[in-house]
Amino acid sequence: MNGGSDQLARRALFGFILTFIASRIVVLLIMSQRMPNLYFFMRGTHVHHLNYGIFLLAGVGAYTLFWMPTGQAARIAALIYGVAMALTFDEFGMWLHLGGSYWQRASIDAIIVVAAVLALIGFARSIRRFERRHLLASIALLIALLAFGVVLYDTSVHIGRLEGPRLRDLELSSSP
Repeated sequence: MNGGSDQLARRALFGFILTFIASRIVVLLIMSQRMPNLYFFMRGTHVHHLNYGIFLLAGVGAYTLFWMPTGQAARIAALIYGVAMALTFDEFGMWLHLGGSYWQRASIDAIIVVAAVLALIGFARSIRRFERRHLLASIALLIALLAFGVVLYDTSVHIGRLEGPRLRDLELSSSP
């Protein structure tokens, strides 16, 4: 890993997480009709935001491959890369299954995996400098996160059963 790749990964992670949260909020607000429909339609076909992510990924990939940016340009490219990854993987379930509901579990799983990989790349160097107190704090944090994950998963299953049909109906009713 070169000297600045961890910082670029952290910047990509930042753009990734913010974009994922923003896209989910915007979709929910549009579907609940609390916000105007901003979806782009081409001849009656909804162009999903994963397409914007794919085009951004292609553009950032070409830019970084052919121009090899450094400094501020590399930091901006990393941020845009994170945005593009979030737009693409937010709808991972839809491109994995070639359709279906926006609210597929596969999309959330993909978001977690991509965020974890970016976080690992972004923070791996500082892990090497762990002292005993850092290790103990990390173990405590890991146990708390695991407990939170179990509670969150259990709650999401219950909420999915209760709210899943309503979200699907909301999604279908917001189509033109």
